[in-house]
Amino acid sequence: MSAAAQMTIEKDVPVPTRDGTVLRADVFRPAQPGPHPVLMVHGPYGKDIHFADFNAHAYDLIDEHGPQMTWETPNPEWWVPRGYAVVRVDQRGTGHSEGRMALFSPTEWEDYYDAIEWAGVQEWSTGKVGLLGISYYAIGQWHVAALQPPHLAAIVPWEGAIDIYRDWSHHGGILSNQFTDEWWTRQITGNQSALPAGAPNPQRAVEGNAELPTELREHALRKTYYLAREVDLSKITVPVLSSGNWTSYQLHLRGNVEGYLGAGSEHKWLEIHEGNHFTPFYTEESRLYQKRFLDRFVAGDETAWQDEPPVRLTIRDPRGSFVRAESEWPIARTAWTRLYLDAERGALGAEAPGTEARVDYPAPAGGVTLFTAPFIEDVELTGPSALHVWVSADTEDMDLFVTLIDIDSEGKEVTFEDASGVGNRGPVVKGWLRVSHRELDEARSKPYRPVHPHDTRSPLTAGVPVEAAVEILPTSRVFAAGHRLGLVIQAADRTDPTRFRHNNPVDRAPFTGTNTVHTGGRYPSYLLVPVIPPKES
Repeated sequence: MSAAAQMTIEKDVPVPTRDGTVLRADVFRPAQPGPHPVLMVHGPYGKDIHFADFNAHAYDLIDEHGPQMTWETPNPEWWVPRGYAVVRVDQRGTGHSEGRMALFSPTEWEDYYDAIEWAGVQEWSTGKVGLLGISYYAIGQWHVAALQPPHLAAIVPWEGAIDIYRDWSHHGGILSNQFTDEWWTRQITGNQSALPAGAPNPQRAVEGNAELPTELREHALRKTYYLAREVDLSKITVPVLSSGNWTSYQLHLRGNVEGYLGAGSEHKWLEIHEGNHFTPFYTEESRLYQKRFLDRFVAGDETAWQDEPPVRLTIRDPRGSFVRAESEWPIARTAWTRLYLDAERGALGAEAPGTEARVDYPAPAGGVTLFTAPFIEDVELTGPSALHVWVSADTEDMDLFVTLIDIDSEGKEVTFEDASGVGNRGPVVKGWLRVSHRELDEARSKPYRPVHPHDTRSPLTAGVPVEAAVEILPTSRVFAAGHRLGLVIQAADRTDPTRFRHNNPVDRAPFTGTNTVHTGGRYPSYLLVPVIPPKES
């Protein structure tokens, strides 16, 4: 029997919200009588826009195809024959739903709550609702779960950011404009429900809708605007399977890790894979992994999810990546290792140089790269890193763009498939900091995980060195014997292909002049890295 024959499909079902706005949902449910456990998505990309129409190239690359597939959401033709009802909701102001479009707003997450509660009391529902989806369809899961809708049973945020400022709009305080601008005009503005049928994409919000790129650009500090969009992770009490991607360090990875660490759930797991942003979600291995979790906590099969390790990591080894179970994050046996910067020799080493040195480079085009000696044996780095560096400038501010790279025995950089776009390849990992944002949240910071409030500016005095701690996102890489670790410090983005450039002319205009990195003596700059010894047998 075909998947279509096993489904009952209802289109544009009205979903009421607390303020009277009506959302519209498509409901895919098993043809056999219920009740059934529910999977829900709620987002702005259009419940009726087919995956291939939304992104044809990505559709060609994924393993799964079918007439009911939409971008970054579970395929009803796979899930419904396995006993789930799948509900896709157009969020307020998008697709076929009423209202004013206001992405990343408290109203959006209240609507999501109302949709969950609506689904929980339908005659075809068991009253257990699970959430599953990628990217935007993951971000909302964190926020609505913290509101604790009674019928919510579990969440699977697959590559989903949490902190709109730190994860998305301002990397280290630097406006990440390129992705937001492209995403907004390509994926959002053409799906506003206020547009007349057949109208061309206006490339901006229509009157009455919020223009998100403008809002993010105008709110350069993490204050009232972002605090109103902050999620209290401790209020998430349902089971969580947080699934991140090593290559999504420019958008989602931080959220998946922070969500796992901060969630108040008794039952929570962290999984981190590799690859591009969409393919891993649709593999048979991933679907079965998702299903086992959801079968246990949404469908109620006590045998479906047993003895799962709290942490499941894909280790990126040059001989071939492999999956390893761990008991915690960060890994308890991590040997946190300082590699001291030596500007005189262009080196990273275990001993702090006794002699002060400096390297100057022009902003915004210049930078400096320092290397370890070739490793004499394989060295695994898995976890977050941090750069503790002394810097100065001849202006009142400077931006630090930090990159870790793997250099092979022939001096060539090893690159990795990048989540930023189809066909893109990138370095091991990156980090950023606007130095005027160097103030630390001392209560939350750790040497390997600096946390900056980003709520005030501390300008530089020309020529006076200051110490700055740069958060470098988590990663996993085995550096083979003969390879070197490189640390790149620049005043702007590298030239590697990415959709996440920080090149807004207003935000970046003041960052010119000469930047300086200081090392040795009074300025013991160092890179802190997570060296992982083998597990004891």
